[in-house]
Amino acid sequence: MNKKKWKETVYECWKNKNFMIGFTILVTVLLVVIFADVIAPYDYTEQGVGERYTPPCSEFWFGTDELGRDVFSQVVHGASIALWVALLGAVIQLAIGVVVGLACGFFGKWVDRILSFLTDLTWCIPGTILALAVVTLIGKGLTNTVIAISLVAWASYARTVRAKTLSLRNMAFVETGKAFGESNFSLMMRYILPNIIPSLIVMVSLNLPGTILSTTTLSFLGLGSQPPSPDWGLAISQGIQSITRAPWLSIFPGLALVYVTFGFNLLGEGLRDLLDPHMKSQ
Repeated sequence: MNKKKWKETVYECWKNKNFMIGFTILVTVLLVVIFADVIAPYDYTEQGVGERYTPPCSEFWFGTDELGRDVFSQVVHGASIALWVALLGAVIQLAIGVVVGLACGFFGKWVDRILSFLTDLTWCIPGTILALAVVTLIGKGLTNTVIAISLVAWASYARTVRAKTLSLRNMAFVETGKAFGESNFSLMMRYILPNIIPSLIVMVSLNLPGTILSTTTLSFLGLGSQPPSPDWGLAISQGIQSITRAPWLSIFPGLALVYVTFGFNLLGEGLRDLLDPHMKSQ
Protein backbone atom coordinates (compact mmCIF):
# COMPACT_ATOMS: atom_id res chain seq x y z
CA MET A 1 0.00 0.00 0.00
CA ASN A 2 1.52 3.32 -1.09
CA LYS A 3 1.68 6.38 1.12
CA LYS A 4 -1.25 8.12 -0.57
CA LYS A 5 -3.50 5.08 -0.25
CA TRP A 6 -2.51 4.68 3.38
CA LYS A 7 -3.44 8.30 4.14
CA GLU A 8 -6.79 7.85 2.41
CA THR A 9 -7.50 4.73 4.46
CA VAL A 10 -6.62 6.48 7.73
CA TYR A 11 -8.78 9.44 6.75
CA GLU A 12 -11.76 7.20 5.97
CA CYS A 13 -11.35 5.47 9.34
CA TRP A 14 -11.09 8.82 11.11
CA LYS A 15 -14.28 10.08 9.46
CA ASN A 16 -16.21 6.96 10.46
CA LYS A 17 -17.57 7.75 13.92
CA ASN A 18 -18.79 4.23 14.63
CA PHE A 19 -15.39 2.76 13.83
CA MET A 20 -13.47 5.31 15.90
CA ILE A 21 -15.72 5.03 18.96
CA GLY A 22 -15.76 1.22 18.82
CA PHE A 23 -12.01 1.09 18.23
CA THR A 24 -11.39 3.43 21.18
CA ILE A 25 -13.61 1.36 23.47
CA LEU A 26 -11.87 -1.89 22.59
CA VAL A 27 -8.42 -0.30 22.95
CA THR A 28 -9.33 0.74 26.50
CA VAL A 29 -10.52 -2.80 27.24
CA LEU A 30 -7.28 -4.23 25.83
CA LEU A 31 -5.23 -1.83 27.98
CA VAL A 32 -7.23 -2.92 31.04
CA VAL A 33 -6.45 -6.56 30.24
CA ILE A 34 -2.73 -5.87 29.73
CA PHE A 35 -2.34 -3.79 32.88
CA ALA A 36 -4.93 -5.60 35.01
CA ASP A 37 -2.46 -6.39 37.79
CA VAL A 38 -1.49 -2.71 37.96
CA ILE A 39 -5.03 -1.30 37.74
CA ALA A 40 -6.67 -3.72 40.18
CA PRO A 41 -5.73 -2.82 43.77
CA TYR A 42 -6.28 -6.39 45.00
CA ASP A 43 -6.22 -9.94 43.73
CA TYR A 44 -9.77 -10.86 42.69
CA THR A 45 -9.72 -13.93 44.95
CA GLU A 46 -8.41 -12.10 48.04
CA GLN A 47 -10.99 -12.19 50.80
CA GLY A 48 -11.47 -9.80 53.69
CA VAL A 49 -9.90 -6.74 52.05
CA GLY A 50 -12.93 -4.81 53.33
CA GLU A 51 -16.11 -5.32 55.29
CA ARG A 52 -18.79 -7.54 53.81
CA TYR A 53 -21.15 -5.74 51.42
CA THR A 54 -19.36 -2.42 51.61
CA PRO A 55 -21.13 -0.05 49.19
CA PRO A 56 -19.11 1.83 46.54
CA CYS A 57 -16.82 4.37 48.17
CA SER A 58 -13.46 6.08 47.70
CA GLU A 59 -11.56 2.99 48.88
CA PHE A 60 -13.67 0.39 47.08
CA TRP A 61 -14.96 2.00 43.89
CA PHE A 62 -17.36 -0.83 43.07
CA GLY A 63 -17.93 -1.98 46.66
CA THR A 64 -17.22 -5.42 48.12
CA ASP A 65 -19.06 -8.73 48.02
CA GLU A 66 -20.24 -11.21 50.68
CA LEU A 67 -16.65 -12.35 51.30
CA GLY A 68 -15.19 -8.85 51.50
CA ARG A 69 -13.56 -9.11 48.06
CA ASP A 70 -13.04 -6.00 45.95
CA VAL A 71 -15.62 -5.95 43.13
CA PHE A 72 -13.57 -3.48 41.07
CA SER A 73 -10.66 -5.94 40.96
CA GLN A 74 -13.02 -8.72 39.88
CA VAL A 75 -14.48 -6.60 37.06
CA VAL A 76 -10.99 -5.59 35.85
CA HIS A 77 -9.76 -9.19 35.71
CA GLY A 78 -13.02 -10.27 34.10
CA ALA A 79 -12.14 -8.24 30.99
CA SER A 80 -9.50 -10.80 29.99
CA ILE A 81 -12.14 -13.54 30.06
CA ALA A 82 -14.43 -11.52 27.75
CA LEU A 83 -11.64 -11.03 25.20
CA TRP A 84 -10.54 -14.67 25.48
CA VAL A 85 -14.12 -15.77 24.79
CA ALA A 86 -14.29 -13.46 21.76
CA LEU A 87 -10.97 -14.68 20.34
CA LEU A 88 -11.52 -18.40 20.87
CA GLY A 89 -15.11 -18.21 19.64
CA ALA A 90 -14.09 -16.35 16.48
CA VAL A 91 -11.32 -18.85 15.67
CA ILE A 92 -13.56 -21.91 16.07
CA GLN A 93 -16.52 -20.41 14.21
CA LEU A 94 -14.33 -19.21 11.33
CA ALA A 95 -12.50 -22.51 11.05
CA ILE A 96 -15.70 -24.52 10.73
CA GLY A 97 -17.72 -21.97 8.78
CA VAL A 98 -15.04 -21.19 6.19
CA VAL A 99 -14.22 -24.85 5.51
CA VAL A 100 -17.88 -25.85 5.15
CA GLY A 101 -18.80 -22.77 3.11
CA LEU A 102 -15.90 -23.14 0.70
CA ALA A 103 -16.61 -26.83 0.17
CA CYS A 104 -20.32 -26.18 -0.47
CA GLY A 105 -19.77 -23.34 -2.90
CA PHE A 106 -16.78 -24.73 -4.76
CA PHE A 107 -17.65 -28.40 -5.21
CA GLY A 108 -21.45 -28.14 -5.38
CA LYS A 109 -23.50 -31.26 -6.19
CA TRP A 110 -23.79 -33.83 -3.38
CA VAL A 111 -21.16 -32.10 -1.23
CA ASP A 112 -23.23 -28.92 -1.29
CA ARG A 113 -26.48 -30.77 -0.60
CA ILE A 114 -25.17 -32.66 2.43
CA LEU A 115 -23.22 -29.82 4.02
CA SER A 116 -25.94 -27.26 3.29
CA PHE A 117 -28.46 -29.56 4.99
CA LEU A 118 -26.25 -29.75 8.10
CA THR A 119 -25.76 -25.99 8.01
CA ASP A 120 -29.48 -25.28 7.71
CA LEU A 121 -30.22 -27.81 10.45
CA THR A 122 -27.79 -26.07 12.80
CA TRP A 123 -29.13 -22.67 11.75
CA CYS A 124 -32.78 -23.47 12.51
CA ILE A 125 -32.24 -24.93 16.00
CA PRO A 126 -32.41 -22.29 18.78
CA GLY A 127 -28.81 -21.50 19.65
CA THR A 128 -29.12 -21.43 23.42
CA ILE A 129 -30.95 -24.76 23.54
CA LEU A 130 -28.37 -26.47 21.33
CA ALA A 131 -25.51 -24.92 23.32
CA LEU A 132 -27.09 -26.18 26.55
CA ALA A 133 -27.24 -29.67 25.07
CA VAL A 134 -23.58 -29.53 23.99
CA VAL A 135 -22.42 -28.26 27.41
CA THR A 136 -24.41 -31.05 29.07
CA LEU A 137 -22.54 -33.59 26.95
CA ILE A 138 -18.98 -32.20 27.21
CA GLY A 139 -19.22 -30.74 30.72
CA LYS A 140 -19.18 -27.36 32.43
CA GLY A 141 -16.40 -24.81 32.15
CA LEU A 142 -15.52 -21.67 30.23
CA THR A 143 -13.67 -23.37 27.35
CA ASN A 144 -16.41 -25.96 26.94
CA THR A 145 -18.99 -23.18 26.91
CA VAL A 146 -17.18 -21.30 24.14
CA ILE A 147 -16.88 -24.53 22.14
CA ALA A 148 -20.60 -25.17 22.60
CA ILE A 149 -21.53 -21.67 21.42
CA SER A 150 -19.16 -21.94 18.45
CA LEU A 151 -20.60 -25.29 17.38
CA VAL A 152 -23.92 -23.46 17.06
CA ALA A 153 -22.79 -20.12 15.58
CA TRP A 154 -20.60 -21.34 12.70
CA ALA A 155 -23.60 -21.76 10.40
CA SER A 156 -23.91 -18.03 9.68
CA TYR A 157 -20.31 -17.95 8.43
CA ALA A 158 -20.82 -21.06 6.29
CA ARG A 159 -23.89 -19.59 4.57
CA THR A 160 -22.09 -16.34 3.76
CA VAL A 161 -18.92 -18.05 2.51
CA ARG A 162 -20.98 -20.44 0.38
CA ALA A 163 -22.86 -17.58 -1.28
CA LYS A 164 -19.64 -15.65 -1.97
CA THR A 165 -17.90 -18.76 -3.31
CA LEU A 166 -20.76 -19.52 -5.69
CA SER A 167 -20.44 -16.02 -7.14
CA LEU A 168 -16.65 -16.28 -7.50
CA ARG A 169 -15.93 -19.84 -8.63
CA ASN A 170 -16.71 -19.15 -12.30
CA MET A 171 -14.90 -15.81 -12.48
CA ALA A 172 -12.15 -15.38 -15.08
CA PHE A 173 -9.27 -15.37 -12.59
CA VAL A 174 -10.43 -18.70 -11.12
CA GLU A 175 -10.78 -20.21 -14.59
CA THR A 176 -7.25 -19.01 -15.36
CA GLY A 177 -5.96 -20.84 -12.30
CA LYS A 178 -7.71 -24.01 -13.44
CA ALA A 179 -6.14 -23.64 -16.89
CA PHE A 180 -2.70 -23.60 -15.29
CA GLY A 181 -3.48 -26.86 -13.51
CA GLU A 182 -3.72 -25.55 -9.93
CA SER A 183 -5.32 -27.86 -7.38
CA ASN A 184 -8.78 -27.28 -5.94
CA PHE A 185 -7.21 -26.43 -2.58
CA SER A 186 -4.96 -23.84 -4.21
CA LEU A 187 -7.88 -22.32 -6.11
CA MET A 188 -9.90 -21.94 -2.93
CA MET A 189 -7.05 -20.58 -0.81
CA ARG A 190 -5.35 -18.30 -3.37
CA TYR A 191 -8.21 -17.04 -5.50
CA ILE A 192 -11.51 -17.32 -3.62
CA LEU A 193 -10.77 -16.93 0.10
CA PRO A 194 -8.85 -13.61 -0.20
CA ASN A 195 -11.91 -12.06 -1.87
CA ILE A 196 -14.13 -13.20 1.02
CA ILE A 197 -11.91 -11.94 3.84
CA PRO A 198 -13.40 -8.38 3.98
CA SER A 199 -16.89 -9.83 4.48
CA LEU A 200 -15.56 -12.23 7.12
CA ILE A 201 -13.92 -9.39 9.05
CA VAL A 202 -17.23 -7.55 9.16
CA MET A 203 -19.11 -10.70 10.21
CA VAL A 204 -16.65 -11.50 12.99
CA SER A 205 -16.86 -8.02 14.50
CA LEU A 206 -20.67 -8.07 14.34
CA ASN A 207 -21.04 -11.62 15.69
CA LEU A 208 -18.57 -11.39 18.58
CA PRO A 209 -21.01 -9.56 20.89
CA GLY A 210 -23.45 -12.43 20.42
CA THR A 211 -20.73 -14.94 21.32
CA ILE A 212 -19.81 -13.01 24.46
CA LEU A 213 -23.45 -12.63 25.52
CA SER A 214 -24.24 -16.30 24.86
CA THR A 215 -21.25 -17.40 26.91
CA THR A 216 -22.28 -14.99 29.65
CA THR A 217 -25.78 -16.48 29.59
CA LEU A 218 -24.44 -20.00 30.12
CA SER A 219 -22.19 -18.73 32.92
CA PHE A 220 -25.23 -17.03 34.44
CA LEU A 221 -27.02 -20.38 34.35
CA GLY A 222 -24.08 -22.03 36.10
CA LEU A 223 -22.80 -23.98 33.08
CA GLY A 224 -19.89 -21.73 32.13
CA SER A 225 -17.20 -20.29 34.38
CA GLN A 226 -17.11 -21.66 37.91
CA PRO A 227 -16.17 -19.85 41.17
CA PRO A 228 -13.87 -18.13 41.93
CA SER A 229 -13.59 -17.00 38.29
CA PRO A 230 -14.13 -13.23 37.77
CA ASP A 231 -16.33 -13.94 34.73
CA TRP A 232 -18.94 -11.19 34.42
CA GLY A 233 -21.80 -13.61 33.76
CA LEU A 234 -20.97 -15.58 36.88
CA ALA A 235 -20.65 -12.35 38.86
CA ILE A 236 -24.10 -11.19 37.72
CA SER A 237 -25.58 -14.57 38.62
CA GLN A 238 -24.08 -14.52 42.11
CA GLY A 239 -25.00 -10.86 42.59
CA ILE A 240 -28.65 -11.55 41.82
CA GLN A 241 -28.87 -13.51 45.08
CA SER A 242 -28.12 -10.28 46.98
CA ILE A 243 -29.72 -7.79 44.58
CA THR A 244 -31.78 -6.01 47.25
CA ARG A 245 -28.92 -5.79 49.74
CA ALA A 246 -25.99 -5.16 47.41
CA PRO A 247 -27.17 -4.23 43.90
CA TRP A 248 -23.66 -3.15 42.90
CA LEU A 249 -22.59 -6.80 42.73
CA SER A 250 -24.62 -7.18 39.53
CA ILE A 251 -24.70 -3.60 38.26
CA PHE A 252 -20.97 -3.09 37.67
CA PRO A 253 -20.26 -6.43 35.91
CA GLY A 254 -23.38 -5.78 33.84
CA LEU A 255 -22.16 -2.32 32.84
CA ALA A 256 -18.77 -3.77 31.89
CA LEU A 257 -20.49 -6.35 29.70
CA VAL A 258 -22.57 -3.65 27.99
CA TYR A 259 -19.44 -1.54 27.45
CA VAL A 260 -17.55 -4.33 25.67
CA THR A 261 -20.46 -5.53 23.52
CA PHE A 262 -21.29 -1.92 22.59
CA GLY A 263 -17.71 -1.43 21.47
CA PHE A 264 -17.75 -4.54 19.28
CA ASN A 265 -21.08 -3.53 17.75
CA LEU A 266 -19.86 -0.06 16.86
CA LEU A 267 -16.61 -1.43 15.47
CA GLY A 268 -18.56 -3.89 13.34
CA GLU A 269 -20.82 -1.15 12.00
CA GLY A 270 -17.79 0.95 11.17
CA LEU A 271 -15.97 -1.90 9.43
CA ARG A 272 -19.09 -2.68 7.44
CA ASP A 273 -19.19 0.90 6.17
CA LEU A 274 -15.48 0.84 5.32
CA LEU A 275 -15.15 -2.61 3.77
CA ASP A 276 -18.58 -3.12 2.22
CA PRO A 277 -19.87 0.20 0.79
CA HIS A 278 -23.02 -1.51 -0.52
CA MET A 279 -24.13 -2.18 3.07
CA LYS A 280 -23.52 1.24 4.60
CA SER A 281 -25.52 1.84 7.75
CA GLN A 282 -28.19 4.47 7.45
